[in-house]
Amino acid sequence: MRLSLRDWAPATGSARRPLVLLHGLAGHAGEWDGLARLLHADGHRVVAVDQRGHGASERHPADTSRAAYVADVVAVLDRLGLEQPLLVGQSYGGHAALLTAAAHGSRLAGAVLVEAGPGGAPPRTLDEIGGWLRAWPVPFPTREAAVAYLGGGPVGEGWADGLEERDGGLWPRFDPEVLIASLAENAGRAWWEEWQAIDVPLLSVVGQDGIIEAAEYDEMARLRPGLQGVCVPGTGHDLHLERPDVLHRLVSGFLAELAQDGTGVAERPCVRVDSNS
Repeated sequence: MRLSLRDWAPATGSARRPLVLLHGLAGHAGEWDGLARLLHADGHRVVAVDQRGHGASERHPADTSRAAYVADVVAVLDRLGLEQPLLVGQSYGGHAALLTAAAHGSRLAGAVLVEAGPGGAPPRTLDEIGGWLRAWPVPFPTREAAVAYLGGGPVGEGWADGLEERDGGLWPRFDPEVLIASLAENAGRAWWEEWQAIDVPLLSVVGQDGIIEAAEYDEMARLRPGLQGVCVPGTGHDLHLERPDVLHRLVSGFLAELAQDGTGVAERPCVRVDSNS
């Protein structure tokens, strides 16, 4: 099993807490470059992982279970000797961070879940996401075409950075069928038992127009009264690409609170604004 990562090593002698960053489904480690540069400038070691099936990591892993993704996180900690890191994960990477915190909380200082939660996805989600991934008009003839198709702006740029050039065009660095298989466990089941097993500090960061509905967040907060939650106005599911500066401020504040007493200042997420209002 081959895993590729970006390791932002700090200055020699830095004792600041390391961070491990986990991208979402169909993403890549480079999505975190904006946040990683800011955290690295603060003196942290930052490791961004291409998760299995993505980027420069193993393209066709034999095991696509959620347990395998968790095992990869632990393997990175072991191989690099990272002690008590903070995990930061977005979307499916946030779900991997959640499950890692549930199963291996003693290895972590805490976790930041960006647009991720324990609520299950309805079975139709598998078909919807699979259809979307299979429908990409690849190869993209130019980077500009890829950026436009993938959302434009910083979101499109971030997704386009994950493409590879070959055979006269730009191609995704994943096999859609592998990613669809990776989603199978989430179709039709939730992870509330794992959520309740977490005993490390958590920060939930959601986009105003993201995928974490108010009902799911309310249940997350009910089951974990100490949960910290922040909604970032004017952002969506890819808020880590849209506003890495804001995410840096939130993560830095969370790290400061962890250094003091292991708790933080709780904020309720803002109410999502309806797109028609």
